[in-house]
Amino acid sequence: MKATQNPPTAAEVTPADLLRMAALYLRRQGWHQGTYYAKNPDTLTPPACAAGAIGIACAGHTVEHFSQLAPDALADYLATLGVFVDYLDTTAPVFHIDEDGYLLDEHTSPYSWNDDPTRTAEQVITALETAASDWDSLRKAEGETR
Repeated sequence: MKATQNPPTAAEVTPADLLRMAALYLRRQGWHQGTYYAKNPDTLTPPACAAGAIGIACAGHTVEHFSQLAPDALADYLATLGVFVDYLDTTAPVFHIDEDGYLLDEHTSPYSWNDDPTRTAEQVITALETAASDWDSLRKAEGETR
């Protein structure tokens, strides 16, 4: 780069960054089960489920459905949710088997995992933070997979 060129000012945001932002959001605003966000018309920052917090980290605000996200935010959301699902698949696998013994879903649903009645806010926050650390540990400084 020549001295007259301006260096890039924005760093790339990774799924690990977004997972940490989601965990921080839950620590500050609260955790919720059953829907993406607690119904509270008096606040722009309601308590959220894990997926809702990831959505807020990607978009910067709540949305009724994640299909309403701008294309870049939607791509970030899907990638980050995928990283979280991969983490849950290795640490807390939940498989749904039908009455004939066939596997219905090979991945752990972050929605049903979040909504488990025995789940706690601290478990969700810790899972988001650990998934971020795991993603970072699999990447080189340049972002390539090790």
